[in-house]
Amino acid sequence: MPLLQLLSNSLTGSVFKTTRPISGCFFLPKFIAMAHIQLGNQTIPAAEALTLLAEYQLLSQFQRELIINKAIANVELTPEEKAATIEQFSQQNNNTTQEAITAAQKQLCITPQQFEAIATRELRVEKFKQATWGNKLEQYFLQYKPQLDKVVYSLLRTDNSEIAQELFFRIQDGDATFADCAKEYSQGAEAQTGGLIGPVPISQAHPAIAQKLGTSKPGQVLPPMKLENWYVIIRLEKFISAQLDDATRTMLLNHLFEQWLAEQIQNTPISLVGDNLAIPSSTPTLVMQ
Repeated sequence: MPLLQLLSNSLTGSVFKTTRPISGCFFLPKFIAMAHIQLGNQTIPAAEALTLLAEYQLLSQFQRELIINKAIANVELTPEEKAATIEQFSQQNNNTTQEAITAAQKQLCITPQQFEAIATRELRVEKFKQATWGNKLEQYFLQYKPQLDKVVYSLLRTDNSEIAQELFFRIQDGDATFADCAKEYSQGAEAQTGGLIGPVPISQAHPAIAQKLGTSKPGQVLPPMKLENWYVIIRLEKFISAQLDDATRTMLLNHLFEQWLAEQIQNTPISLVGDNLAIPSSTPTLVMQ
C-alpha cells in the first residue's frame, strides 16, 4: 500500500474512509484539514494564531487560564447548582432566551458545552478555593492579622523642627486642636482633612508610624519624630482589630489562590516550540512544562 494511503488510514482510523485515489492522489475528509480562524476575509491558520498569541502578549493569560482549568477539572457541581449558576450567568449577560444563548455561542465561537463551562467556571473556582484553603483560614488569619488591622489616626508634618515642637505642646496642652494645627501648618495632603487619615490598614503606614500606632493609646499625642525630611506628630484616634468575617474570609481565599497561582505559573513555564518560528510555514507547538 502506498505511503500516503497508509498515512491517510492512520489519520482517519477505521470509522472514516478516504476517497478513491485519483492519479495517485487522495483526499482526506474535510474536518481533518488544519483548523483556522476566519476574520472577515482574512484566514489565520492555527499555527499562525499561536505566534500571534505571543506577539499580542496573550500567552501569559492563556497560561493562567490553562492552569486554573486543570485545577478545577475535578470540581463537581450538583444539578441544582449547575442550573442556577447557568441561569444567573445568562441573566447577567442578557441571554434570557434560547435564541439569545445560541447567538452568544455563535458570536463567541463556542459549543454549548463550552458555554456551560464558562457559566459555571467562577463557582467551580470558588469551590476549589474552599476545598484547598477553607479549613486553614483561621491559621492564615492569625498569620496575616497584623497586616489586616486598621487604624484611624491624625498626622501633622512639617520640615521645621521648632514649629513641630511648638505645635506638639499646643495640642497636648489643649491650646489648639490637632485638626486646626494640621489645616494651617501640615505640609502634606492630610492638611485638607485636618490631619485625619483612615480607616486604613496599619501596614500601609510608614513602618515607623505603624510601630508607634501599634503601641499607643487612642487620644495620645506622640512627640515629633524625624522621618526623612519631615518632623511628624501623630495621634491614634481609633484602632480597629481585624475580624474573621465573611469579607475577610473572601479576601484571604483570594490572596491564597493568587499566591498559589503565581507559584504554579512560575513552575510551569510556557513556550512556543517549532523548527523556525520566523518562517510562516513552520508549525509551532505550545508547550507547558
